[in-house]
Amino acid sequence: MLGARCLLRALRSCSSAPCPRHTPSAKLSVRDALGAQNTSGERVKVQGWIRSVRSQKEVLFLHINDGSSLESLQVVADSSFDSKELAFGSSVEVQGQLVKSPSKRQNVELKAEKIEVVGNCDAKAFPFKYKERHPLEYLRQYPHLRCRTNVLGSILRVRSEATAAIHSFFKPSSKVKVPEENFFNVPAFLTVSGQLHLEVMSGAFTQVFTFGPTFRAENSQSRRHLAEFYMVEAEISFVESLQDLMQVMERLFKTATMLVLSNCPEDVELCHRFIAPGQKDRLEHMLKNNFLIISYTEAVEILKQASQNFTFTPEWGVDLHTEHEKFLVKHCGNIPVFVVNYPLALKPFYMRDNEDGPQHTVAAVDLLVPGVGELFGGSLREERYHFLEQRLARSGLTEAYQWYLDLRRFGSVPHGGFGMGFERYLQCILGIDNIKDVIPFPRFTHSCLL
Repeated sequence: MLGARCLLRALRSCSSAPCPRHTPSAKLSVRDALGAQNTSGERVKVQGWIRSVRSQKEVLFLHINDGSSLESLQVVADSSFDSKELAFGSSVEVQGQLVKSPSKRQNVELKAEKIEVVGNCDAKAFPFKYKERHPLEYLRQYPHLRCRTNVLGSILRVRSEATAAIHSFFKPSSKVKVPEENFFNVPAFLTVSGQLHLEVMSGAFTQVFTFGPTFRAENSQSRRHLAEFYMVEAEISFVESLQDLMQVMERLFKTATMLVLSNCPEDVELCHRFIAPGQKDRLEHMLKNNFLIISYTEAVEILKQASQNFTFTPEWGVDLHTEHEKFLVKHCGNIPVFVVNYPLALKPFYMRDNEDGPQHTVAAVDLLVPGVGELFGGSLREERYHFLEQRLARSGLTEAYQWYLDLRRFGSVPHGGFGMGFERYLQCILGIDNIKDVIPFPRFTHSCLL
């Protein structure tokens, strides 16, 4: 109480008497203001949106957030600043002195000398209410506004941090990032993968990757599918075993995840606490254990012996469905599991033939993770000209893929690669059930709101 009275006297002395001319206020983000070491009255300017307003008889408290952190900055002002325009959701610019807070709830607070409302917000009409925890399904109705909520703010900050972590993972190894193509002078189609283009680049650079949007015209409105989603794809030359590929995949998952946990723990904790209780322990379990490896044939046998009744009967030569993938992960103790060596007939022409009759397989690998199912998919590529030529001929694709055959004619090397669905990765580490909640603007069949 004594601290509040002292603060009030200081506020009044500035608002009632002419203030001396000051040097321009330093502009700070909320994150930087909260972490400031100098709290001896440095004059700063903070811009953002009001998350809460509390007016007492002589003091006004605001909480301002600009998206840079989960925590908001407390602004303390003389009650003379109070206005109907200072409402939940309004955008403001606040100038004042950054001081140590007498409250144990925050380390610093901003003693306001000037508050300017930049944009009004009708709190009654605004679809999100102060102190109300809205379900993710409700927020999905407002793709243009939902990023202003705490939960979507946290998810999107994690998304940003995970993006940086993935780039950081590839950068030290001198991998070359291949830009996505944007302009065409010939008929073109939206792609589900940049893999074939990466294979071109891997003929000159031993390690390449791309990270960008891909598209799939799949008529599905499930919790796992989008029409537009982001893929991390890598191609590595002089790779001769699936084991080498799997090591890179496991390291990518663990390295990126540890960076995310280190750099935005509060945002991850919010998701684990309010959306997916228990996910923290499940994630730690994944990170501390070596990923397991089973063959497709072993996976089918495990499924056949299961007491669970599946919608789709597991049979050798039939692709695994989501229910099979999730069962296999649980069977393996909720540790991510690589499934390797799939039937040749199930996979595309570019995957390397294992030459292992009578059950003919290719050197393909999928990584299955708890709660999601398939997260990574990859393979060794067929680098042998005559094998690839035969596969293309059987599919009637020789003419269209002559350029792809050329890659095998001129300096071919053993190589392989993989792709990781970025939104599914975010689902996995945060425990988000619906993929539509981990992308800014979800687009799927019959729905393209923005």
